[in-house]
Amino acid sequence: MSTAIQERDIPFLEKVKIASGLSDIYDARDITEVVFRVMRDLMTTEAADHVEQELHKPAEITDDKSLQMEIADLWHDTNPLVRFLSRVRPPWQGPGIFKIDSDRFLFRVANEGGMPPNVDREQVVKAVFAATKDELSSERIEEIASWLPDRVRQLWEEA
Repeated sequence: MSTAIQERDIPFLEKVKIASGLSDIYDARDITEVVFRVMRDLMTTEAADHVEQELHKPAEITDDKSLQMEIADLWHDTNPLVRFLSRVRPPWQGPGIFKIDSDRFLFRVANEGGMPPNVDREQVVKAVFAATKDELSSERIEEIASWLPDRVRQLWEEA
């Protein structure tokens, strides 16, 4: 049973769905969450918090919380254990088995996100990146780029 998608997240997820070639908005949400998870795994907690602060912007200034868009909700992991671990572990870079290079990044997105077999994983990642960049300042866009490995950074810059 899928968790309902918040109405405030639909415009962002529609961008991802259309640009990625996904046929279902639930797939767009699930894969976006995984892309964000792997991105957070590459960053320090401080850098991830900077991104969250910029994604935590209401689409409308209003007292009616149901009208506020919180893309930051997608930045958080729905799995409480993963959410906790992403706050306490160091970035997964450098030597060792936990290093996330471009191949591992794309592998994790394809496998942890339940990506349909007929969809190109790079196209999906680029779609999430493009929708995300639309929400961020140029300073944050550059900061994120600095954390991404070679091919994934290229996808970020092309998005």
